[in-house]
Amino acid sequence: MKTSIATVCLSGTLVEKLHACAAAGFDGVEIFEPDLVSAFESPEEIRALAARLGLALDLYQPMRDVEGVDEETFADVLRRARAKFELMQRLGMDLVLCCSNVGTATVDDDDVSASQLRRLGELAQGYGIRIAFEALAWGRFVDDYRRAWRIVELADHPAVGLCLDSFHILSRGHDPAAIEGIPGERIFFLQLADAPAVTMDVLSWSRHHRLFPGEGSFDLAGFVAHVVRAGYSGPLSLEVFNDTFRQTDVQGTAVHARRSLRWLEDAVCRLPGMGTAAVTGLDRLPGSPAPTGFDFAEITAADTSGIEVMLAQLGFTARGRHRTKPVTLWSAGDARIVLNEQHAVGVQPHLAAIGLLVPDPDRLGARARELGTPIAYRRTYTSEQALDAAIAPDGTQIFWSAARDAGEPAWTAEFEHGAPRESAEDAGILAIDHVSLTQPWQAIDEAVLFYTSVFSLEPVSATDVASPRGLVQSRVMRSPDGSVRLPLNVAPSSFETSGPSSGLAQHVAVRCSDARALARSARGRGLDALRIPDNYYADLAARFPLDPAFLEELRDLGMVYDRDGEAEYLQFYTCTVGTVFWEFVERRAGYDGYGAGNAPVRLSAQGAGL
Repeated sequence: MKTSIATVCLSGTLVEKLHACAAAGFDGVEIFEPDLVSAFESPEEIRALAARLGLALDLYQPMRDVEGVDEETFADVLRRARAKFELMQRLGMDLVLCCSNVGTATVDDDDVSASQLRRLGELAQGYGIRIAFEALAWGRFVDDYRRAWRIVELADHPAVGLCLDSFHILSRGHDPAAIEGIPGERIFFLQLADAPAVTMDVLSWSRHHRLFPGEGSFDLAGFVAHVVRAGYSGPLSLEVFNDTFRQTDVQGTAVHARRSLRWLEDAVCRLPGMGTAAVTGLDRLPGSPAPTGFDFAEITAADTSGIEVMLAQLGFTARGRHRTKPVTLWSAGDARIVLNEQHAVGVQPHLAAIGLLVPDPDRLGARARELGTPIAYRRTYTSEQALDAAIAPDGTQIFWSAARDAGEPAWTAEFEHGAPRESAEDAGILAIDHVSLTQPWQAIDEAVLFYTSVFSLEPVSATDVASPRGLVQSRVMRSPDGSVRLPLNVAPSSFETSGPSSGLAQHVAVRCSDARALARSARGRGLDALRIPDNYYADLAARFPLDPAFLEELRDLGMVYDRDGEAEYLQFYTCTVGTVFWEFVERRAGYDGYGAGNAPVRLSAQGAGL
């Protein structure tokens, strides 16, 4: 199917929006009237620009309060309509969105609304224009698409059809299944938006909190499937009112938006019974299973010696220096840490990249490219293994390579003059458990879509964590089997998040078989772990019936603890170096969380420099 987007979704001038939409690969746009009104370009110039860019002008919107009124008011509706239709002729547009009446409706009668739409359609037909009638979720009388369809049926005019909007239907909890009973040719246009599950009035929800597909809680794939089964063959169009998207970079947001539609198209195709592209007009993305584990975490800095000291204290082994780059490898168990000093003058240690193990790197690469994902570039010589990588919305580079049944990835052989893996002391370290990434406030929704669409991770939880400087919002992405977990954290503005060496610290969590033993051995090697306030342990004794000796050991080692039924979670943290620290975790009896109750204590301790 063709794709479209309302200009209201984007920042910038109308001309800037048109250029961004064309560059992102959209087939057409909806012209949001205020964008045209504030433009210096004439309708003819906008029409010509769209033609040069290869963009169809699909829908002019909105025309409000056109039905359910007395005759005197309707006479003014016709006056307004003539002016709009003349303008649309100058733009070369033939479809206008007419919303159900919110402001001037006084007559709650389907026959009256149908009669007025029929007369409006008759006028529009004379200009070569059609009307797409939409039931607003907050319409005074017409707020349900099923009633809007009854009115369109009663109007019985070829220039009068429906516009279906996923937000107006799903936000009210209306069942979209009845869409399949509407003839596809009478559905003139389809507008799509996702949204988070929130409790607020529907108008505020709509005007400020819509999201692109894949970022919210709506079943948009199921919704579109109903529309496709009805026989609709027009464009899939985005109408997303969102305060963030309307102030972020227009080109980046347009690419983000187009990616969301490509992901949605694929999701619809994969629903049972949706058939082939020849039937639905939709295409699948290259299939790519979710990652099966972490390959590595990379820390970049001008000087990584402080990190090296800490890794040695924790039982990691120096595996050598890369044969062509100022990069070193450290490992313990299946946890691999890459320390990169290349192109890092003046940069403090920060988490720059992570590597993922995937079943089919080539298919993942094809999927990423088709989704318009920014690709990372690193110089690779012929003797080295080339690893593909994408750039996440926060700038983190996400590499991927083939998972192995046994042994280490081939790229580790490029590191020389270090200790072999077999000589490493058994520190009880198993693998990287999760990696916590700090997100700029404007990137969190795009990040959710990025990890969902490219890497097939799933958003599984969201929580707010109190810190001394405000709430940290956390959303967790994970693979279905839990082998890859990525908590995405949005810090309050008090954590200056600009630049790679500032903001809320990020961390790599490493899973171990015995966290207490590891903490003791690391202390013996000189590790100064993050101190935890004594008050925490007094509270811990009140929350859980712990053995006093066990509790005292936790206090002595600076460890924190959580329990969920019979499942237990033990953690300790290092101090922060640059903007990165390490967490070591032990999961017992299938504990599946992250010790969220301990996070405020950890944030407070880090803020106090304990």
